[in-house]
Amino acid sequence: MIVDDDPDILITIRELLEPEGFEVFTVQNGKECIDELENGFKGVILMDVMMPHMDGWTTIRQIIMKGFHKDNIISMISAKDECDWRFDDLKQYIRNYITKPFDTKQLINIIRGYFSPANTKVPIH
Repeated sequence: MIVDDDPDILITIRELLEPEGFEVFTVQNGKECIDELENGFKGVILMDVMMPHMDGWTTIRQIIMKGFHKDNIISMISAKDECDWRFDDLKQYIRNYITKPFDTKQLINIIRGYFSPANTKVPIH
C-alpha cells in the first residue's frame, strides 16, 4: 500500500511495482490507510511523512495502537533527507526510511527484499 497525498508519487510507484508482480493499493492519506487496514490489508506500507490532516507519524501511531503493525512492514518515504527522530519511539516499527526522489531500482530491490526468505530487519538510514 502506498500512502501519499501526491498523485504523481502514487502513480509512479504503482507503475514501478505492478510490472514486478506486486498488487498495489494506493491511498491519499492516513485515514484511508487505516480504513484499508481495518478491511484486512496485510503487506508492505510505504508511508509518506508529510500529509495534510494526518501525517505519516500520526498514522503509524494509529497503526500501532490498533495492532496492525504485527502483520505489516512499514517503510517511510519522504522528501526530507533525514528522519525526524522526535519520533524515535516509532523507530522499531519502521523498516526503511526512503528519501524522495528515490532510485527506482533501489526501491524495487527494497520491496523485493521484504519478501525474501532471508529477510532480516534493515537498518534505517
